[in-house]
Amino acid sequence: MAPPFIFPQTLTSLEEDDDSDYTRLTVHNLFPISSLRPSELEEFVKGLSFDLSDKELFCVEEQEIFDRVYSLVKGFATLSPGCKFNLVESLRSNLSVLLPNVDSLSRSRGSLSRDGGNDESAERDDEQLGLDRVASHRNSLKIYSFFLVHIVLIEESSSSGANNATKVVASSRKILPVNSWNWQAQRGKILNLIANSLEINLSLLFGSCDPDENYLSFIVKNAFVLFENALLLKDSDTKDALCRIIGSCATKYHYTAQSCASILHLIHKYDFAVTHLADAVAGAEKKYADGSMATSLIRDIGRANPKSYVKDTVGAENIGRFLIELADRLPKLISTNIGLLVPHFGGESYKIRNALVGVLGKLIAKAFNDVEGEVSSKSIRLRTKQAMLEILLERCRDVSAYTRSRVLQVWSELCEEHSISIGLWNEVAAVASGRLEDKSALVRKSALNLLIMMLQHNPFGPQLRAASFEATLEQYKKKLNELSPNCPPENSDSLLSDNDVSGEVSGVEDEEIEEASKNQDSFTDSCLPHVDNETHQVDNTVPDVGNVEQTRTLVASLKSGLRFSKCMSSIMPTLVQLMASSSSSDVENSILLLMRCRQFQIDEAEDCLRKMLPLVFSQDKSIYEAVENAFITIYIRKNPVETARNLLNLAIDSNIGDLAALEFILGALVSKGDITASMLSALWDFFCFNISGTTAQQSRGALSVLCMAAKSSPSILSSHLQDIVDIGFGRWAKVETLLARTACLALHRLSEEDKKKLLSTSGNRVFGILEHLVCSFSLPENIWYAAADRAIAALFSIHPTPESIGANLVKRSLKSVFDSGEESEVQTDMDSGSSNVLTTVQVAKLSRYLFVVSHVAMNQLVNIETCVRKIQKEKAKKEKMAAENKNLDENTASDAQKDEGINSELGIAASEDAMLDNLAERAEKEIVSGGHAGKNLIGHCAPFLSKLCRNFSVMQKYPALHASGMLALCRLMIIDAEFCESNLQLLFTVVENAPSETVRSNCTIALGDLAVRFPNLLEPWTENMYARLRDQSVSVRKNAVLVLSHLILNDMMKVKGYINEMAIRLEDEDERISNLARLFFHELSKKGSNPIYNLLPDILGKLSCQNLEGESFCNIMQFLIGSIKKDKQMESLVDKLCNRFTGVSDIKQWEYISYCLSQLSFTEKSMKRLMESFKSYEHVLSEDIVMDHFRTIINKAKKFAKPELKSNIEEYEEKMNKCHNEKKEQVVTEKNAQAHQLKVDNMGSFMEAKEEVEESGDSEITQGNGTDEDEDEEEEEEEEEETVEDPKNVHSNSKPKPKPAKSRTSSDEASEVTELESGDSEVQSSNLHLRDATKSRIKKSVARSQNTYSETSSRRTTRSKRR
Repeated sequence: MAPPFIFPQTLTSLEEDDDSDYTRLTVHNLFPISSLRPSELEEFVKGLSFDLSDKELFCVEEQEIFDRVYSLVKGFATLSPGCKFNLVESLRSNLSVLLPNVDSLSRSRGSLSRDGGNDESAERDDEQLGLDRVASHRNSLKIYSFFLVHIVLIEESSSSGANNATKVVASSRKILPVNSWNWQAQRGKILNLIANSLEINLSLLFGSCDPDENYLSFIVKNAFVLFENALLLKDSDTKDALCRIIGSCATKYHYTAQSCASILHLIHKYDFAVTHLADAVAGAEKKYADGSMATSLIRDIGRANPKSYVKDTVGAENIGRFLIELADRLPKLISTNIGLLVPHFGGESYKIRNALVGVLGKLIAKAFNDVEGEVSSKSIRLRTKQAMLEILLERCRDVSAYTRSRVLQVWSELCEEHSISIGLWNEVAAVASGRLEDKSALVRKSALNLLIMMLQHNPFGPQLRAASFEATLEQYKKKLNELSPNCPPENSDSLLSDNDVSGEVSGVEDEEIEEASKNQDSFTDSCLPHVDNETHQVDNTVPDVGNVEQTRTLVASLKSGLRFSKCMSSIMPTLVQLMASSSSSDVENSILLLMRCRQFQIDEAEDCLRKMLPLVFSQDKSIYEAVENAFITIYIRKNPVETARNLLNLAIDSNIGDLAALEFILGALVSKGDITASMLSALWDFFCFNISGTTAQQSRGALSVLCMAAKSSPSILSSHLQDIVDIGFGRWAKVETLLARTACLALHRLSEEDKKKLLSTSGNRVFGILEHLVCSFSLPENIWYAAADRAIAALFSIHPTPESIGANLVKRSLKSVFDSGEESEVQTDMDSGSSNVLTTVQVAKLSRYLFVVSHVAMNQLVNIETCVRKIQKEKAKKEKMAAENKNLDENTASDAQKDEGINSELGIAASEDAMLDNLAERAEKEIVSGGHAGKNLIGHCAPFLSKLCRNFSVMQKYPALHASGMLALCRLMIIDAEFCESNLQLLFTVVENAPSETVRSNCTIALGDLAVRFPNLLEPWTENMYARLRDQSVSVRKNAVLVLSHLILNDMMKVKGYINEMAIRLEDEDERISNLARLFFHELSKKGSNPIYNLLPDILGKLSCQNLEGESFCNIMQFLIGSIKKDKQMESLVDKLCNRFTGVSDIKQWEYISYCLSQLSFTEKSMKRLMESFKSYEHVLSEDIVMDHFRTIINKAKKFAKPELKSNIEEYEEKMNKCHNEKKEQVVTEKNAQAHQLKVDNMGSFMEAKEEVEESGDSEITQGNGTDEDEDEEEEEEEEEETVEDPKNVHSNSKPKPKPAKSRTSSDEASEVTELESGDSEVQSSNLHLRDATKSRIKKSVARSQNTYSETSSRRTTRSKRR
């Protein structure tokens, strides 16, 4: 019998001699494999394979075969593929045959024990024979397993080395020979065979239920070694075999502790092994119905110190993933052991908390689905589930944004899996709506996605209008009262209490509620038409849903649905704010949620969606695409008529900003082809009233949409020119007054070909219509200005000689205001300053006349610029054609070159451009100032307009005329520089003092246009332009912010020293203005190298001197400093701010500067600069607030500092604390010295007064004075003792005790008490410099001393008379 085989530590350990008394199977004769030739080696392997297959399975324990197998396994890496294949096949086939023999051996031994005879010796022989056979089987199993496992280890190590050296190129697929070497297949077969060997009954071989410890240790250790190879785990056969090996050893053979330790080690170290290890644990539990390994792992994880996961972030993340995978595979087992993991919710590692949140989500979704079991166990499970739900709700307020986001994601998963009960639905919705205002964009994104998911999977129906629910709820309440007339009304909300679990257990199940709610869907939908039109006429007959309990359940479901609908409606203002967020994810997800709300007919969702239109101007491509996709989804339909109706309704209901956005997006859609010809045809049908039921308003909306589309493709309007004239200016224009204005816009948008076509067919008619529109009073006052604006623009666009038609407009408008021959009279009255001039004209007509004059002048300026551009374009076109036509003969080419050279030398080309510019300048000047022959038509009106606007009494009497007059004045100023310069003073006077905020707003906007047109003229008035930011009117301040933002961001105005006014608007009381100011500084920070960096010190200095609240100052500076991102700029700011300490003596400014320093993002360099500048701010460290700000800086620096810098920071902190204490003591000492000097001065004055009294008075008075003197000296000594004992109390008393003065000198040199800003008092001598004291306080102090002196003198005189 061969000696037993004992697993060695390593493969080569088998060659070592065993010195112990215990014999074991070792290698005696090592064959030199490396010295054999390939043919000899192949014969050697074949011989071994023949012996293994020919002899018994136990032959491997024979010494000679054992030595040969060992030699080949040791040199396995050097074998040829054929030799490897033969050796592995021989060992594997023998082991595969050996395994069934173990079961047959156990059966044969059982039969022998039953059939035993009387021959005891025979029985002993058979028993011995059986023991020997068992030992041989055991030895063979160990040997085969040992060598096969080592073959796997050797081949894997060699293959991994080869893969690291060179990347193997995938070869084309070929049919491999049967005996070819395919290691991947062989590896899977070997490991599966090892796994099979562990799954048979090994108790007979090892004499107990558990195999040899040495054997299990070897198998498990190497299995975990193989688990460290990521490539190996990609093979499903290999991975499954390793999982079976680990599961069998840990569960079947109770090798749990060691296996769990190895599993946790792998989880912490290798992230790729997490999923596969979870498969191994779950597979073991499923195969053996024993969750001991999973329980042990959870126990070990739960016992771990939560602080250990703070530093080991990778391990924490892997542990979290493992727990989630385990909960997904073994939900019931984890749910019974979840209590071991709950304490980790209090740990600092947010990754562990994220994982536990995910685990709870998996358990809620999967662990409580079964309905089997008793009522008591079911109640326990429901309570456990409710506790988990409460933990999830609580974790929504976690300190970490990552955890809050993860919780909301888990709720989304539960919602998608229909694992949220109706009773809890509204509570989750309330939490999600609250998280929309979270400070983290990640949390807001998760909250938006959760609400989208809740809408998509809501149990209340496809339509969630609150009116529908209220109507249906009232009906079923009546039905419930009819069914239970004798029962008192119960609060049905209690049936769906969010925290009441017993209600669910007692019989009202979620399934019943959901089923009832599904039945309710149709009821709600059936009431929708009634609710839309006449809510009060809802049909009282409702379907019967069953008995009282079912009806009560349905009522509770309807109440929950109504509450959910109102919750979604309440978040609409928040969604509008999120659409203005700087985070693109907020904008995109808000749009998606609003689209979902619109789909479910949530109240106000449609109105909120329209507010997304201005986002098409966003520079963020993702936001623009989100808006465009939403627009197409909402408004573009397959049915052209429906699409046309959607677009025209949108155009009718939109404001000016939305119309501009709509025009932009429609132009893009027309260019892309998303707006088809059939949709345009449907719009024309609406405009032409070809669709029944079309109103004049819809016709106007259709034409408006067509005008928007025509901006991108002018040919759209060419097919209906006559319809535009007939309908736009016909009888329907009287019904819809804005229709004429839209028709004018359509004429203005015509292409050049269409304009010529229109002129040839009905030009005179169109001109007459437009002139009548401008000069008549057919339109209301509020409509006429907008219509006249478009009409004049259309005339100048299509008329061949626009200046003549413009002159006619001015003359006709003037004639409508004044009777013939009265113009000179009015002018004379204006020259004389008479205020009765307007008694002969109507204010409305004069206002319209001024509008027409100014607008004609403005369009004439635009016409001149258009003509200049046309000439320049024609010139460039000719030059381009001349450059292309160079295929002439050489002589002609040479002559042309000579001509070009002469022209260039003479500067003819440049002179042509100069001549064109000169002509354009003269033409522009003639509009207002006139030419050589005198003033023209508009030039005659300009002085009249200027004098009219200077007549403030008339302007205040007629506000409408004031607005129209100033608007006209501003337009003329924009046209002519001389007129602008002469009226600038008037304009700024009006913009500052006009009582009407409309006038001030218009003038503020005009200032922006003037600054663009004449920047040199407006530059001296820059301060006055910034002063508009302090206007009392919100409208004026908003326009001022917009104008200045436009000028500065487009480099039309330099950032002067008044930018602090714009910074103050960051804290404006109006949120719109505050947001505009923030947007301005945000955009300004993107220009160049961030101008805010250069402006910050100036802003700081000016804000410090203004009367700003401390909180407002801090908010402003925090925002501005937050826009500086570069480290170099931060480092430079440290130096600049530290240097400002030296030139400032105000304590308030010290606090502000130190606050700004504390808001900087410090780096190692900036921290070193701060420490190097210690001398510059050493003197300010006496103030506690300043010191707190520096401590904030130190705490920030300690978080990122390396050990070397950290030690320097600690030294710097000690130095600063020492300086702070010394400075405070120095301040206290100075105040004590001042107090002592004050008392000495008072004592000198007292002694002088005493001497005077002694000379003039008698001995009794002297004695009395001596008594008083002793009392005064005692009081002074007591006060001095109090001051010395407690120097801190120097500031405690603002008024010292009055002392009797003996002469007028003492009152003149009396002590002066000044109150500091902190509430303390500072006592100073009269001959010292007074700091922070006011004259009024000094006068009060002197008066107090004089009163004391007079009272003392009168008292002494009275006493002397009595004596």
